[in-house]
Amino acid sequence: MLDQIFNYLHFDFSIEAPIVLIILIFLEAVLSADNAIALAAIAQGLEDKDLEKQALNIGLVFAYVLRISLLLTATWIKDFWQFELLGAAYLLWLVFQHFSGEEEEEDGQHHKRRFHSLWQVIPIIALTDLAFSLDSVTTAIAVSNETWLVITGTTIGVITLRFMAGLFIRWLDEFTYLEDAGYITVALVGVRLLTTVINEAWIPPQWVMISAIALILSWGFSKRNATENREEDGNTPVKQESLEVGK
Repeated sequence: MLDQIFNYLHFDFSIEAPIVLIILIFLEAVLSADNAIALAAIAQGLEDKDLEKQALNIGLVFAYVLRISLLLTATWIKDFWQFELLGAAYLLWLVFQHFSGEEEEEDGQHHKRRFHSLWQVIPIIALTDLAFSLDSVTTAIAVSNETWLVITGTTIGVITLRFMAGLFIRWLDEFTYLEDAGYITVALVGVRLLTTVINEAWIPPQWVMISAIALILSWGFSKRNATENREEDGNTPVKQESLEVGK
């Protein structure tokens, strides 16, 4: 029985295995930056730090199950372009909701989506991660045909994603443009998935996507929100102003 499981997972230790695993983990970390911002922005809609952590923890457990299911059926799913079309449509819908669903605030920022229940957020987190996985699973399989390596890389990738999403929840409050930058990168992934459906020859190289995401996130971190607290008559009013990083 164990031999059959290992054969199904292509479980074969080799000298190259640790190197391939490191590459998979690196790719998961790099390609998950935009995913982490999107998940952090979604979780922030709860406006309660404890609920935000619960939403990310439970949502990513469901997301992990969906990722593994996607990975084990990737060869079959790749034959159906409808999955990639649905993933692209969902990601682009999220972007549309962010940029046009609410009016802008005075500082140019968009209002965050508000949720009233933990269980409103969890399915959105799981589905959003699944949509991103439609793009990343192809890259992972291209790196290695050994399923156990890809599953191990995916497992570590989800843990890394949880850590990154936790950081981005804090950074979203600190940097003015970060949320908008994150959703622009989400749009890039959606367009990439849509391009895969239309004509795979039009898909840009992976380094182009990584470079574009890096540039957009650099803009996202370019402007910091600073707060000044002044105590007057026992009250602590908060004055917010935006400062350009480096100035």
